[in-house]
Amino acid sequence: MRKLQLTAKGPSTAMVTSEEERLLGSYDEENFEKISGNFRRIQVSVTGMTCAACSNSVESALMSLNGVVKASVALLQNKADVTFDPALVKDEDITNAIEDAGFDAEVLSEPLMSCAKPHGTLVGHFTIGGMTCAACVNSVEGILRALPGVKKAVVALATSLGEVEYDPTVISKEDIVNAIEDAGFEASFIQSTGQDKAVLGVNGISSATDLQLLEGILCNLKGVRQFHFDRTSKELEVHFDPAFFGSRSLIDEIENGSYGKFKLLVKNPYTRTVSKDLEESLKMFRLFTSSLFLSVPVIFMRVICPHIPFIYSLLLLRCGPFQMGDWLKWALVTIVQFVIGKRFYVAASRALRNCSTNMDVLVALGTSASYFYSVYALLYGAITGFWSPTYFETSAMLITFVLFGKYLESLAKGKTSDAIKKLVELTPATAILLVEDKGGKIVGEREIDALLIQPGDILKVLPGAKVPADGLVVWGSSYVNESMVTGESDPVLKEVSSSVIGGTINLHGSLHVQANKVGSNTVLSQIISLVETAQMSKAPIQKFADFKASIFVPVVVTLALLTLLGWYLAGLLGAYPKEWLPENGNYFIFSLMFAISVVVIACPCALGLATPTAVMVATGIGANNGVLIKGGDALERAQKINYVVFDKTGTLTQGKATVTTAKVFSGMDRGEFLKLVASAEASSEHPLAKAILEYACHFHFFDEASTTKDIQTHVLESKFLGWLLTVSDFSALPGRGIRCFIDGKHVLVGNRKLMTENQVTISSDVENFVVELEESAKTGILVAYDNELIGVLGVADPLKREAAVVVEGLVKMGVTPVMVTGDNWRTAQAVAKEVGIRDVKAEVMPVGKADVIHSFQKGRNVVAMVGDGINDSPALAAADVGIAIGAGTDIAIEAADYVLMRNNLEDVITAIDLSRKTFARIRLNYVFAMAYNVVAIPVAAGVLFPWLKVKLPPWVSGACMALSSVSVVCSSLLLRRYRKPRLTTILEITID
Repeated sequence: MRKLQLTAKGPSTAMVTSEEERLLGSYDEENFEKISGNFRRIQVSVTGMTCAACSNSVESALMSLNGVVKASVALLQNKADVTFDPALVKDEDITNAIEDAGFDAEVLSEPLMSCAKPHGTLVGHFTIGGMTCAACVNSVEGILRALPGVKKAVVALATSLGEVEYDPTVISKEDIVNAIEDAGFEASFIQSTGQDKAVLGVNGISSATDLQLLEGILCNLKGVRQFHFDRTSKELEVHFDPAFFGSRSLIDEIENGSYGKFKLLVKNPYTRTVSKDLEESLKMFRLFTSSLFLSVPVIFMRVICPHIPFIYSLLLLRCGPFQMGDWLKWALVTIVQFVIGKRFYVAASRALRNCSTNMDVLVALGTSASYFYSVYALLYGAITGFWSPTYFETSAMLITFVLFGKYLESLAKGKTSDAIKKLVELTPATAILLVEDKGGKIVGEREIDALLIQPGDILKVLPGAKVPADGLVVWGSSYVNESMVTGESDPVLKEVSSSVIGGTINLHGSLHVQANKVGSNTVLSQIISLVETAQMSKAPIQKFADFKASIFVPVVVTLALLTLLGWYLAGLLGAYPKEWLPENGNYFIFSLMFAISVVVIACPCALGLATPTAVMVATGIGANNGVLIKGGDALERAQKINYVVFDKTGTLTQGKATVTTAKVFSGMDRGEFLKLVASAEASSEHPLAKAILEYACHFHFFDEASTTKDIQTHVLESKFLGWLLTVSDFSALPGRGIRCFIDGKHVLVGNRKLMTENQVTISSDVENFVVELEESAKTGILVAYDNELIGVLGVADPLKREAAVVVEGLVKMGVTPVMVTGDNWRTAQAVAKEVGIRDVKAEVMPVGKADVIHSFQKGRNVVAMVGDGINDSPALAAADVGIAIGAGTDIAIEAADYVLMRNNLEDVITAIDLSRKTFARIRLNYVFAMAYNVVAIPVAAGVLFPWLKVKLPPWVSGACMALSSVSVVCSSLLLRRYRKPRLTTILEITID
């Protein structure tokens, strides 16, 4: 299940006539969704996982439950995502399965109480893959319309999207996807924007009656989808439809419904997540310090006390059958072993009951061997009088070092998630709400929690303050620092009608901002959601580590047994001298110490942490630089890119078309010609049409000193002045132009193809003029009136200033750049020559761009497509790596693997370079993890002892094991030093 967009269907819903506009709505991310219909999806907090073997054990335990259809476990996030059939599996079954596997589990965000709400008819958006022609579209539409509960279905081939209006009480989203897949196509959801979530602290609930009152209030609120109240933390989580009310109205409704009995305080869910990570680190620190406090005296008695006669004599005093020192060691180590180290035994026993193994099994096995042997040696000495050495300190120090390693690991993991923490810190705490009267006049202001902002609120932003929400400036002007969100270093001027992003900083003047996106719809929330989703994803290379981890522990235990038997039998056969044995020791003790060292020095954690830690750091770095990465699989593909396909308009060019030339080839006056063309293009939304309209308006009303803003404002106003002619029967013709009727005469504005189709003759003079325009990288727009060609407009779209340098930089990196465009060959060749691209595909329709991608993918080439993420979505989806550039606030683009916040081509190089450096680090992590085990295990087994007398005591082996996983995490953390590549370095340019 990927993403689903649902919108409530009601009488007030505006009907959209354009199929493409309906199918290209905004996509929003949401981490948790209760799935209506037959299946439900929940997230479960899982604590106690230490390595990839642990996550595999949890996944296996969940998938073994009858009714669980999907289970995914993220080791670093300590979460499991489970999709199941509630008729077959209950919440308790899921938590019990995880606990039986040796871990603690707690269901997150699943309501303990909920009330069903009639959703009515919903409109769901689905991605549909595998369609190649209109017959495929008809087939999918026919299948969808035949499903019970489906009211309407529309499928678009160009965008590979389907829009389905259905009754969720009759058919579920999963049924729709299954029907599409049964027909031989691929299908997935686009995530819902039909509900929002609020986490509220509730004061005033003290009894079951109060709880029933709260439940009654929420069930009677129209727009509440589900809710959950946690009695322990006194937190209320509510999922609601933002179309009915916002968080502030929700709080008012609950407080008013309780007649003031309940007092609610909004809470930030991301802050709660960050605090949980801190709690885990503090817990590991407490365990480590407690173990260290009890272990130091044991080491002191073993190492230091023999050199202090008085203290040593006290330790040698008899107290019953044992010496005082033995009693003290046993008492201290028993607390360490079974109280502080209880977590290892619990986790290991549950793992073994589930027929799986993990690092806890190795720790429990190694510490138990040294502890119980020491107890046995004391009892044997008390009975026989033959006293063998004990190894209590080995057990104590081993647990201490493991806990120390886990503490450092938890700190390091916290560092890898710094990106989310920094994004959370950007969230404003409060906002100044301007209070308006019924006439819209501002009558006052009050401070509110920023999480309670609602769409339509007018907010006052003071100099130096954070913009509290996404919105539009309605008063004032100022410069805003957006670097923390978009990565754009230069302050951006914001004036009336300018859009602003929540979390950015207002530098100078005061602004009044009207909020239009709040809650999970804000840019900041979507970025956090994208980063979280990416960090929970698994790169394909991680399957290697998961496989190794699944067989690692049994192999290590086998090696330990072979080590024990090998040394013991060799001693009995006289293969080594008795001088090698410890004082008062025997062959078994000598062999046992090698075996314990083998068990405790082996570390599957390093393998399991090699990939996810690096991916987490990389996604955070990318977010800080305005490069949003959608997962580890995208990173892995991107580091192999050898072809980058650029769309021309808006990607290589600035996307700001301007008319540079207007030539009339008939007796018509120039002003009348422009008026005719502007009237025809006024109904078009194409960028070229807007450029023509702006040019004509400039010619009629302004001089050369007029600003673009003045022109655009007057264009809107002048439509009501009657200067434009009346147009009828307007129609846009994709890839050709537009046609309409003015004064009963046929008007055509477009390219040669449009003229030829309508039998309009193109004279040699016109053709030569158009060729001249095209050879100078301009687009020629031909105009015909009453089937006679009357003039030509030359339109230019300037190249981005960094385009040529970026193209050259890609070539230096071993990547072949390609340009694809729907423009004519001459213009395309001229633009390509200017930026240095040799391979050009011109006159390609939007649907055909995907075919261009496929042609380059032959021969196992990895192809990236760089486009705007909307018109190029079929090509972005077809590419191995889709890169949506210049997304700005529209970051939730389904087709793209990378979303570049800035409209700057340099970020394409950053994306590829970051991917390459990340996977170089991952490979280094794997080499280190594998090399560590390959070298450390033989040394611990005593391979070097016969020649070099090198022997690793078990407690030293434990220290090595703990530090190995920490070193892998620290290696990944070195990625935090990553700096965006300088183009001068890539191009090897020397500047004097």
